[in-house]
Amino acid sequence: MHPVATRANNDRSPPRMDRRRVLRLILVAACLMPAAADAAAEADALTGPIAALNAGLLAAMQDGRAVPFITRYAHLGPVIERVFDLRVILRASVGLLWAGLAQKDQTQLLDAFRAYTVSTYVANFDSYDGQHFVILPDRRSVGDEVVVATQIVPSSGTPARMDYVLRPEQGDGGVLWKVIDIMLDGSISQVALQRSQFHGFLGDGGVANLIAVLRRKAADLSAGALSPPAGSRGPG
Repeated sequence: MHPVATRANNDRSPPRMDRRRVLRLILVAACLMPAAADAAAEADALTGPIAALNAGLLAAMQDGRAVPFITRYAHLGPVIERVFDLRVILRASVGLLWAGLAQKDQTQLLDAFRAYTVSTYVANFDSYDGQHFVILPDRRSVGDEVVVATQIVPSSGTPARMDYVLRPEQGDGGVLWKVIDIMLDGSISQVALQRSQFHGFLGDGGVANLIAVLRRKAADLSAGALSPPAGSRGPG
């Protein structure tokens, strides 16, 4: 047998794909691309606020106590306000009593709560020893809310788990995801803990007492850098 003929018989080229099938595959891929892009955009919208918070906390830790408290407060405060829906958190912490408060009392209470919240973060994230933050891939949905899991990983030892509960809200630039609760160790609701504490202060002296308590706590956390208004009462 001629050698050329033998090679011709042994070469079996793969069958050519039907043109209609190629077009169908292209159309399917084109339909899937927007869905994949939307999923990626939603993931970024969810993790973006947490990444911004982690970056702000890390910067505060690296500044440490060598930087005045009020300076660290000024840097971290806007980050806290962008990432957290402080009004929603406060309303949930106060509970049913919130709806019965006068507008003036709600405004003063929110201002005191904001100062207390920012001061708590500044005071607790005031030193750096090689720690870093990790946003974990596991994520779960509860109705409209999504829980994003994170860890604070020390240079040595066991990481601390903090899960952030986010809820979407309509903003000027579209849908924004805001933190409305933190699950400490992945299971303990910070809002539930605050609700128990706040109800005690409200029971001891009403909203005026809760406002005074939060202002005093902010002053104590800041070592006096954030002084409460003159004449405000201490804890009831």
